[in-house]
Amino acid sequence: MTTSIWFWIAFHIGVFIALIVDLVSFKHRGRELSMRAAAQRSVLWIILSLCFSLVVWRLKGPQHGVDFLTGYLVEYSLSVDNIFVFVLIFAYFRVPSLAQHRALVWGIIGALVMRGVVILCGIALVRRFHFILYLFGVFLLITALRMFFSEHPRRDFGESWVMRLCRRIFPITQEFYGEHFKARVDGRWMLTPLALALIVIDIMDLIFAVDSIPAVFAITQDPFIVYTSNICAIIGLRSLYFLLAHLMDRFVYLQTGLAVILGFIGVKMIIADYYPISNWVSLGVIVFVLAVTITVSMIATQNRARAQNRK
Repeated sequence: MTTSIWFWIAFHIGVFIALIVDLVSFKHRGRELSMRAAAQRSVLWIILSLCFSLVVWRLKGPQHGVDFLTGYLVEYSLSVDNIFVFVLIFAYFRVPSLAQHRALVWGIIGALVMRGVVILCGIALVRRFHFILYLFGVFLLITALRMFFSEHPRRDFGESWVMRLCRRIFPITQEFYGEHFKARVDGRWMLTPLALALIVIDIMDLIFAVDSIPAVFAITQDPFIVYTSNICAIIGLRSLYFLLAHLMDRFVYLQTGLAVILGFIGVKMIIADYYPISNWVSLGVIVFVLAVTITVSMIATQNRARAQNRK
């Protein structure tokens, strides 16, 4: 079932209107998002995505609606892993709180473009070479095992080959200039550390896309559903960052839960031609695993949270 070009156009118009409204409202605030405001915006993005799923359900049928919900939930849950890395990036480059907002906005815009390209290439490969799905499944299993048995390493982002290349090509300031990515110093334009943080964010998101997008292919190969579920998860990432950045140490078992989800999706992809698992079942498994790991994490760390509140 093909998707009308007008549906594609309407979706992108809606996304850009929502982003513009969000940006304008933040600019009027003139300060970083509080946890309460971030929670309100995160809930709003989720409600908008759920409303869009109802539109998909109505126009493309119930099965596509479930496919979108399942893909959205997978991408949204995996985006929490992105947030952990974003925290490390901002800490490494010592990015001020207000400047973090601008870096995330442009990072999201870059992610929209890059993920669109990755999805198009992935769908073209799957349609031409069906066995690619088995490779994706094996790749997800390997990723799940790596995530299950390892912790997030402390990375030296400044010594990556991309950063070395940037320093070789562009002059870079040592100080931040507000929320600007470039500044005129001694008569010449130079990149600021905020620009370097943005470059690292986009590169890391591309790496995460290579992990997460194959997971959606286990649910559907419909280009519209794969793309829109990714985009709806990404556009809410900035608010989710400001909500969870100070709570990441409480989600001690979430990485284990994400590993279980990726492993389940990898198995689902490998056995799909012989023992297909419906997306209703997949949706239930994902919700159950996330609910259990988040609940257990919060219970396990409640004493730590109380001790911090006393301080």
